[in-house]
Amino acid sequence: MRDVLRRLVAGEIDEDEALSEIRSQQLDELAGRARLDLGRYLRRGLPEVVLASGKAPREAARLAVAMAARQGQGLVSRMTVAHRRALDQAARAAGMQVIAYDTSARVVREGFAPEPADGKVGILTAGTSDVPVAEETRMVVEACGIEARLAADLGVAGLHRFVGPLAAILEWGADVIVVAAGMDGVLPGLVAGLTDVPVIGLPVSTGYGRGGAGEAALNTMLQSCSTGLLVVNIDNGVGAGAAAALIAARSAQGRRRGRKDAAMAKTSAPTSRAPRIKGASARHASGPPGIAKVSASTTTAARTPASSQGKPRRRRP
Repeated sequence: MRDVLRRLVAGEIDEDEALSEIRSQQLDELAGRARLDLGRYLRRGLPEVVLASGKAPREAARLAVAMAARQGQGLVSRMTVAHRRALDQAARAAGMQVIAYDTSARVVREGFAPEPADGKVGILTAGTSDVPVAEETRMVVEACGIEARLAADLGVAGLHRFVGPLAAILEWGADVIVVAAGMDGVLPGLVAGLTDVPVIGLPVSTGYGRGGAGEAALNTMLQSCSTGLLVVNIDNGVGAGAAAALIAARSAQGRRRGRKDAAMAKTSAPTSRAPRIKGASARHASGPPGIAKVSASTTTAARTPASSQGKPRRRRP
């Protein structure tokens, strides 16, 4: 987008050509089957994610590489071993790098890096079985240029385990915390009741028997006594990451605006001057005790011309 605007200003292309290029960047069609929404990041600050499940491995890999070629990175979630193998081959052929996030991945064009947003997202999981979904969240957050920190296996079965990692996340300065939990799904409500930052509950489909597919965790989070707990759908790590990224980016924007306003106020504030103090003059100076203040008179009395015998001399007519 910036390159198109630069060439338009420089006169290298006209308005119609610029409009055509912008439209092609907003939506691209691949072989009449997939329409990539390449303008989503410009509109919302969130990249498009290819859902690998339900797609052939080569098709999912082709879509991810095509997005990376056009906008610097392509995201894929819910990959099988076959999907990952096809993605590695396609990325290698295109000279791109694959950053793995468990069953998800990010394909990155050489030299590309998301613009840093100065936001921070903490991610906690109740168990290690929740990590693959939590990694989806981390992938989306880092694709938005926001720093993420993940701590796993902190469930309420051993409540003492989560106190230290939670304190570390808060001390680190997280703008929002995503908590992934399956089974009974209690951990997000617990974290929300102990912190003053936004908390997003991410129910995961881990458990046994009735409610073990994530329904029990979802119901627990929806019925949480901790006011303000936000909840996404079961296994929706992408949605949790998108929500967390938007919150963290807006928090970072507020901090930047606050620093800018403070700097402008400091620059425009009048500089204070020290009061000018004159030294005491001879008239106002105090003399030693017992001695009257005497100031020398600087005026000279008008002199009367002297006359003989003290009488004024008469002028001759």
